[in-house]
Amino acid sequence: MQVTQHRIIVIGAGYSGAIAAGRLARRLRREDVAITLVNAESDFVERVRMHQLAVGQELRPRLFSEMFAGTGVRLRLARVTAVDVDRRTVTVTDGQSTEELPYDTLVYALGSAWNTQGVPGTAEHAHDIAGRPGALRLRERLAGLAAGQPVVVVGGGLTGLEAATEIAEARPDLDVALAARGGLGDWLSPKGARHLRKVVDRLGITVHEHTAVTAVEADRVTTADSTIPAAVTVWTTGFAVHPIAQATALKTDTTGRIEVDGTMRSLSHPDVYAIGDAARVMGPGDKPLRMSCASGVPTAWQAADSIASRLTGTKPTTVPLRYFNQCISLGRRDGLIQYVTADDRARPAALTGRTAALYKELVCKGAAWGVANPTLGLPTRRRGVVTRKPAEAVARAA
Repeated sequence: MQVTQHRIIVIGAGYSGAIAAGRLARRLRREDVAITLVNAESDFVERVRMHQLAVGQELRPRLFSEMFAGTGVRLRLARVTAVDVDRRTVTVTDGQSTEELPYDTLVYALGSAWNTQGVPGTAEHAHDIAGRPGALRLRERLAGLAAGQPVVVVGGGLTGLEAATEIAEARPDLDVALAARGGLGDWLSPKGARHLRKVVDRLGITVHEHTAVTAVEADRVTTADSTIPAAVTVWTTGFAVHPIAQATALKTDTTGRIEVDGTMRSLSHPDVYAIGDAARVMGPGDKPLRMSCASGVPTAWQAADSIASRLTGTKPTTVPLRYFNQCISLGRRDGLIQYVTADDRARPAALTGRTAALYKELVCKGAAWGVANPTLGLPTRRRGVVTRKPAEAVARAA
């Protein structure tokens, strides 16, 4: 009798997708499974460093061909255009041809992109740093600015703070402003908020607090009661998930995130797992985890281990997902590490200054290292799949 490999397809190779593919390859026997990672780009993009790329810093290339050499993971360079969860197929295109890839288990990790929030003019006139193409476009635009020209960063969250401080430090000749819907760092501890304000003042950043931007034009942003000059507008008001999930029969929430259980398994389709920004994962306090690398990495570990357990006939275990800190770079020489509760609320303690900047750099390097070392350097044993009849192995062990 011919033995059929269990087909696992991972779509999206950001932090969560790349980790999941690599971890599965180290958990399962190569002869039992066929793992395909679908991604439009041939190298790993360190999304947490896009503000650095935008100001002209060079980032180390990390090729997937090197990262997955010898693991058995097959990389399919293509863009996902559709997912049919009833027929269990993924449609991809590489610009020359379109192909349907059948799967037995799907790991959905398409992640998120920038969110214009529907504000008029944002898509036409603003820049984003949610991915490499946007960061490179912003890089070119910033390089062409003359001294004294105004740059407005819209959004007072982690991405906005990192973008504003990085630009102000790299280009002290520019007039950098930050427009925040709330107060500056109003979610931080008193110590963290004081340090943030000190750094912003030192870098000469003008802060417009409690300011909602209602429109973006080529040379300004408009608020409820004023206009702010802007030769360049950087829009950082959050992320929107990839729209493909909502176009499927998968159970999603109102934002398009796939609803999953504690093992990252879809609540509606047991042969689909969702991880990273694409998944609506409930954390401590019965609150959904925020879109972030800090959330995506542990969901990838959980999904890969759950799939491996079910395929090898053991009961999956779940590990509580929680937060420990928020790491914010404030340029290359300063930073803020805000310690938080399990459900992401600020604790009184915070690490600041140069030490915090080094801490954040280690976190970024550690995250990239973790993609290439998805079992964190610990020895693993590849286990055999109990049954390799298509689509049965995962369902039987539910």
